[in-house]
Amino acid sequence: MLEVRDLDLFYGDAQALDGVGLDVAEGQIVAIVGANGAGKSSLIRAIADIETPARGRIAFRGRDITGQPSHRICDMGIGQVAEGRQIFPTLTVEENLEMGAAIPRARQRADETMERVFAMYPRLQERRGQAGGTLSGGEQQMLAIGRCLMGQPELIMFDEPSLGLAPTVVQDVFRTIHRLNDAGLTVILVEQNVAVSLKLADHAYVLENGRITLDGPGEALLHDDRVRQAYLGL
Repeated sequence: MLEVRDLDLFYGDAQALDGVGLDVAEGQIVAIVGANGAGKSSLIRAIADIETPARGRIAFRGRDITGQPSHRICDMGIGQVAEGRQIFPTLTVEENLEMGAAIPRARQRADETMERVFAMYPRLQERRGQAGGTLSGGEQQMLAIGRCLMGQPELIMFDEPSLGLAPTVVQDVFRTIHRLNDAGLTVILVEQNVAVSLKLADHAYVLENGRITLDGPGEALLHDDRVRQAYLGL
């Protein structure tokens, strides 16, 4: 479904990604794990073309999308739940969701999709007229996920979805990701909680200093001594 080949990304003279390559098969949960500063978020941003790579190729369903504007990438079916949620704080819950359906692929079914989001998150329906910035952290994450779903994505990229959330809310977020995958959505998961990521993932990649150093089934990496020592403290 998604192919990344030989991706290089720079911020000025600093190289964030160095020859990164990965594959995401349709229907999978693929985890990207690594230490802070390893390049995980840079990879997500490059796929979404929030940052333009210096070299390499990104293909979605066989079509080269490298360097395409971000709004076109969204309209092809790639959605993103950004790190820090990035909701519009002065807009209401309903207005935030409407913004998610602004792309052409989503407009006709916006009302139907919003009802599905409200069925998934009744708390958002209760607060549909409330400003997004007044919601709790967990509610804002619900809104960020709901807004992404409004765009009718086929592939969702989650960037640190548990960041800053209470443990019980984190569990709900991971259950939601699993449920969305069961419903047919393909997922790329960048997450600081390596153990949970690998348990969820069909396949995982370890990113170190901008390079892929290891990959394999999530369960296999969970029991890999190098991963256990470096990321799980075992």
